[in-house]
Amino acid sequence: MTIECSTSGKVALVKLAGRMDAEAAPQFDQACQAAIDGGAAHIVVDAADLQYVSSMGLRSFLSAAKALQKTGGRMALVGMKGLVKEVFDLTNLTPLFPAFDTPEAAIESLA
Repeated sequence: MTIECSTSGKVALVKLAGRMDAEAAPQFDQACQAAIDGGAAHIVVDAADLQYVSSMGLRSFLSAAKALQKTGGRMALVGMKGLVKEVFDLTNLTPLFPAFDTPEAAIESLA
């Protein structure tokens, strides 16, 4: 899995590509924690190029969202589709994360 991070004001954009499994989930954890430590109040996860998410990956999403919630922040998801969207839907996690079609729309809603 590849992770690209950028920041716009108090919002961090984390772009994921590939497979988020037990091996890759800690990388996502570290990227989110680094964004929070760097002053990000909110995180937008661009999952348009994410092909797979395991239970460990779901745990990572929930863990990062919980860390943000402690400081009044939120996590939003962008571009979920295919198997990744199905996994979020089947596990009833979709309602926990605001979903958007573009990173710009998500950033605007959180900023």
